[in-house]
Amino acid sequence: MKDFDFLPELPKPNLDDRQYDDLVRECFLRIPRYCPEWTNHNPGDPGVALVELFAWLTDQMLWRFNQVPRRNYITFLELLGIRLQPPVPAQTELTFYLTKSQTSAIAIPNATEVATLRTETQEAVVFTSDCELVIGTPQIKHILFAALVETHLSPNSLVNPFANSTQERNHEWEAIEETPLFEPQPRPGNCFYLVLTEPAEHLAGNVVAVTFKGRPATPTGIDPEDPPLRWEAWTDQKWQPILLKRTDDRTKGFSFSEIAEEGFNPISEGADVLLHLPQELLKTDCGTSYEGYWIRCAYTTSIGQQRGYSVPPQIVGLSIRAIGGTVKASQCVYVDQELLGISNGEPGQKFTLQSQPVLGDDKERMVREERIRVKLPGGNTTEYWQDWDEVSDFAGSTSSQLHYILDAISGEVQFGPLIHEPAHLKQQTDQRTQLQAWGKDNRRSNPLQTPLSFPASALQQEDLKRQYGAVLQPGAEIYMTSYRTGGGTKGNVGAGELTILKVAIPYIKSVTNHQLAKSGRDADSLAQAVVRVPEILRTREAAITPEEFEAVAKRANPQVARVHCLTDPTKTSGGIVRLLVVPDVSDVTQTGISSLTFQQDFPGGMSPNEHFKLTNELRQKVLEHMQSRKPLGIQVRLEEPEYIGVRACVEVMLERKYDNLHGQAEVRSRLLATLYKFLNPLTGGLDGKGWEWGRPVYVSDIIAKCQEIAEIRY
Repeated sequence: MKDFDFLPELPKPNLDDRQYDDLVRECFLRIPRYCPEWTNHNPGDPGVALVELFAWLTDQMLWRFNQVPRRNYITFLELLGIRLQPPVPAQTELTFYLTKSQTSAIAIPNATEVATLRTETQEAVVFTSDCELVIGTPQIKHILFAALVETHLSPNSLVNPFANSTQERNHEWEAIEETPLFEPQPRPGNCFYLVLTEPAEHLAGNVVAVTFKGRPATPTGIDPEDPPLRWEAWTDQKWQPILLKRTDDRTKGFSFSEIAEEGFNPISEGADVLLHLPQELLKTDCGTSYEGYWIRCAYTTSIGQQRGYSVPPQIVGLSIRAIGGTVKASQCVYVDQELLGISNGEPGQKFTLQSQPVLGDDKERMVREERIRVKLPGGNTTEYWQDWDEVSDFAGSTSSQLHYILDAISGEVQFGPLIHEPAHLKQQTDQRTQLQAWGKDNRRSNPLQTPLSFPASALQQEDLKRQYGAVLQPGAEIYMTSYRTGGGTKGNVGAGELTILKVAIPYIKSVTNHQLAKSGRDADSLAQAVVRVPEILRTREAAITPEEFEAVAKRANPQVARVHCLTDPTKTSGGIVRLLVVPDVSDVTQTGISSLTFQQDFPGGMSPNEHFKLTNELRQKVLEHMQSRKPLGIQVRLEEPEYIGVRACVEVMLERKYDNLHGQAEVRSRLLATLYKFLNPLTGGLDGKGWEWGRPVYVSDIIAKCQEIAEIRY
């Protein structure tokens, strides 16, 4: 077997230092004693050939004897509790679109499967929704205006021109008096709010179309293709952007220029603004009469050549309807109610799931209610069913606890074993008990005193037995209620590739993923597990030093790519540990993002607000993992690093055969991809493992990366 050549080579003593020549010489020395009539010791003699053959075999055995075999090394890792990590499923968001808006809520059940298109060379990649999605029937409850954008909701700055009006009481806004959306002299910061309501409060994750009616081609003074507007929704924590792309604003910044050119009447028909409401949307109370779901449109500062509003846009009506919804999804397949087998009543039984690997750890599976249920023989009522709990090991399990362990890689389920304990252990325990009862060992003061004796039957009795975890009853049926299988880097599909709905759902027209799927990771290999061993032995599960806090936080979740513990006294305070966390994107921490990937999937680089956002879900998982691994009284704070933007103005001279329009475009694309990769928090830096914390960018760095492209002369 091949050794782990990346481990440190320490001097190892030989248990037997004899070699081939020594063995042959020793055999020849024994010939006169055991076989004196054998006098021909030439190399051609058959006996000499046999001696050399067996000396060679013995030499090979000694070589194996003088080293710890790779198999034994792996066994040592098992004793240390080192386990291969199962694959991690890629994450994305699925957006379902309705055939048309409905008058009642439409529910898309949990575990709805959506797949990529299957081809002759590639299997379909299946994603499954993580929770139920309900597409509601929204209504506009209030229309409010403000002179300046505020970070938080404040009822004192709001103006309600429709207070106690018929439209507000009946939630009917299709026809209103001509109303300006901004001040008579528009200025950046002007905004208007829409407070939404829904009968069953099903608006989180919905895709809504807000229809605005206004006069055609109103001369607002802006560029209709790039209006200075920002659409946001309040998530009880902050304002979150909800306009997916500029083309979703079909009013063209409330100028209605395009719809008028197409021959439609924007006063009677209007134009839509498609908004993707966040899944964290919550009902918020801003004043006693302004309770609901808040969205707003703010007039932003013009950038560069972008023009601003010269006159305020005006509308004569608006309405809202739900056209779809968005839900989080994972690259996996759900398996429900799988029969593992029937118990034979013996301890330590093992069963294997039909699909491997199993996703998630034991805690995550317990939260999802993915567990084993056992049907006892004799009936079908609820009292004949038992819920068993998954544990990481049987060390703390008693014979009455319904526990089992699950190997996520192989899918093997094992129930509590029966351990045989030697009888002399009980004898030693009884001896210690008597010594403690007397308070001292009298044999120390009188060496001739007879030692404590016990009946011979105590030494001859059968081995003691201890059961760890309960034993299944004979004839019991074992079921796995549900589990997820899948995961891996194959789930990191691009945006717009998940379009095949595996099961027909009424009123659903189409489905897609507007964002690329990321964070998918393959299962650990044995070499990757061995690489982690020195760090695990050094830190184990406790975090004391900054390096240990970084290691424990990184092991908390596979979606954590990099962690840095702040040690600068000016940026820290007593009792608080600040950790800067960079989330994982796709499988960059394993294989790195190639220039080709940057050219295709990230042609404009990676935005910190979009790709490196530290979500509340990831933050909670890391903090829960570190709660029992940090010193008592220490607070851990997870923060996002401060990302510094870099602008590089580079003038390059190409080789003559590439100095044409097509060659210039291709080299420019490759050059941008190279620089984006070099300046990336995960793939950048001199070693390609992520840009170093706090390291500045030098002109020589940029020049060196440019010179790596063969098409560039200088």
